[in-house]
Amino acid sequence: MEKVWLKHYDAGVPHTIDYPEGGTLHQMLDDAASRYPGQTATIFPGRLGDSGRLSYRKLNQQANRLANALIDLGVKKGDRVALLMPNCPQFVISYYAVLKAGGIVVATNPLYSPRELELQLNDCGAQTIIVLSLFYRAVAEIKERTQLKTIVVTNIKEYLPPITRLLFTLFRERKEGHRADISGARDTHSFRQLLRCADDQAPSVAVDPEDVAMFQYTGGTTGISKAAVATHRNVLANVYQNKAWGTPVGLKEGEEVVMGVMPLFHVYGMVTVMHFSVLTGASMVLLPRWETEQVLKAIGRYRPAFFPGVPTMYVAINNYPRVGKYDLRSVRACVSGAAPLPLEVQQKFEELTGGKLVEGFGLSEAPVVTHCTPIVGTRKMGSIGVPFPDVEAKIMDAETGEKEMPVGEVGELAIRGPQVMKGYWNRPEETETVLRQGWLYTGDLAKVDEDGFFSIVDRKKEMILAGGYNIYPREVEEVLYEHSKIREAVCYGVSDPYRGETVKVCIVLKDGEEATPDEITEFCRTRLARFKVPKLVEFRQELPKSPIGKVLRRILVEEEKSKSEKGA
Repeated sequence: MEKVWLKHYDAGVPHTIDYPEGGTLHQMLDDAASRYPGQTATIFPGRLGDSGRLSYRKLNQQANRLANALIDLGVKKGDRVALLMPNCPQFVISYYAVLKAGGIVVATNPLYSPRELELQLNDCGAQTIIVLSLFYRAVAEIKERTQLKTIVVTNIKEYLPPITRLLFTLFRERKEGHRADISGARDTHSFRQLLRCADDQAPSVAVDPEDVAMFQYTGGTTGISKAAVATHRNVLANVYQNKAWGTPVGLKEGEEVVMGVMPLFHVYGMVTVMHFSVLTGASMVLLPRWETEQVLKAIGRYRPAFFPGVPTMYVAINNYPRVGKYDLRSVRACVSGAAPLPLEVQQKFEELTGGKLVEGFGLSEAPVVTHCTPIVGTRKMGSIGVPFPDVEAKIMDAETGEKEMPVGEVGELAIRGPQVMKGYWNRPEETETVLRQGWLYTGDLAKVDEDGFFSIVDRKKEMILAGGYNIYPREVEEVLYEHSKIREAVCYGVSDPYRGETVKVCIVLKDGEEATPDEITEFCRTRLARFKVPKLVEFRQELPKSPIGKVLRRILVEEEKSKSEKGA
């Protein structure tokens, strides 16, 4: 099967790529500022049709200023710096500033509860965090229980256009908690003030392509959060691979617009929106959260050609009652990831836009895309397509991982390529499990056909994929076991027509106790991110178990599938 898929590459897509010698991620921004100084880098839409914009020259200058300020605050090469922000210009500035200072970016999900944030910060050992004012209170609450020494606070309004900024100050800031009083707070600094006082020349910190660029937190077969360690070379390789894959669409450097509603704190958005835009000199439209009408307005107003997303986004657009009033014909290419893409969703979205919507596959351990369906040419429904340039893939037996499976047989998907991570932070045993003789064992069960197209069949992991978010059952179960009334609990994913999967829990209460589903969900809501909170709660007298007492989650999943089939 080796290289058989190459015949399916479209004309102009290289089989291998020449990567820049000595290249780093922040060098991409330096190059963009030099090649496209006046081109708009970030577009931050307001509610009145206006937008805040930064050119590549300005973006690079502000990244330099913040980098110098971070160095003055004590950030040294190799230090981990956490970012706690949604999509906004400050995220982009901060990301490249950390790299220019020689630091390692740890992008954190703003939806995390204080408990989850504390666990992640302690694991990575971050001493500095750059946070949106809306989330400052949570950071201040846990600061003394972490290694944090420095907090940099920014306000969402700082890069909004003038009229929207004024309205935000008058009507939303105090009500929604965006105003953070940091006066007198020890080791806490204003983002805006740091930029004002720092020099805009690039710092003289030597950074090598093999230096670590980021920690991307993911889950594993155990569900315990862990950081995939990626170098500048790892991430840069995937950015160039994404660019090569888009060649048939004819995206022109320095002229295009990219829709940036995929969260930048997630490696998928980070690579396919932010880094891809900087490499190609494109303008990224940054939307802090998904609101279907706002996304449709932004597409009509800013005319993006490229729109990476997840199936639930395209479903929401397809089903929006007034979608016909918006002009979506600028969209030429979309890559859908994180969950299977239904055929009917793909077809309807392509009818609406006239563009191509294709399914891809990736993972945080190879940030981020490893396979994708060709944008032009052969497409196979239900397939994740073929490997990216310079990526090799094979199917190994799921039991030992030592025998390559023949065409059509199911096994574990293994990949090898320049974007594969160095390993997991401080987890040598788990690193050895997934990295074997240069190959990354993904934990996904898959098969490959005679044409070299790969299809995901199932997951060895018991991860739940809900609306593009990874949810690990053990995280939910550990919270449930904190409830005083619960004796046993198990969490698993059930089919959901909109989110792909949704979270269900089965619970056995202690003798004599009573509880309601609302009580359980409310308990979880204070301890888990919103997307992890169970949507379905079932009480049982007992849970199915193996002879040694292990709860058999798969039995519950099979019961759900059976009920779904009978109800179809």
